[in-house]
Amino acid sequence: MKHMLCAPEIYLYRESIDFRKSINGLAAIIESDTSLPLGSGALFLFTNKQRDKIKVLYWDKTGFALWYKRLEKAKYKWPYKEKNPVFTLTQFELGRLLSGFTIIGRKPIEMNDFTMT
Repeated sequence: MKHMLCAPEIYLYRESIDFRKSINGLAAIIESDTSLPLGSGALFLFTNKQRDKIKVLYWDKTGFALWYKRLEKAKYKWPYKEKNPVFTLTQFELGRLLSGFTIIGRKPIEMNDFTMT
C-alpha cells in the first residue's frame, strides 16, 4: 500500500465496471477508452456498480499488480454524473477516498480542512 501512495499519477475511471475483469480486462479498458500510459507507474482506480468495491491497477516496473478492497457496510463516494471518463486525483484525495470520505465536487482540498478527531 505504501508503494501505491507514491505513484506519479492517480486516475479514477468514472464508469462502473464488471468486477470479474482482472488485470488484462482492466488494462484493455484503459487502452480503449483513454490515451493514458499504462506502464508509467500510475494508479488506475475502478469501482463496481454497487460502489462497495474498488480495484487499483498499476505497473510496478516488473509487471502489473492489482489491489482490491471491499467495504463491509458503506459505499465509495464515486463521481458518476460528470462527463469526464477519467479524473486525476492527488495522493491526499486517494487517501480520503479509501477512508470513505467524498471527493465529489472536484474542489481543491486544503490539508488544513482535514482534521483528525
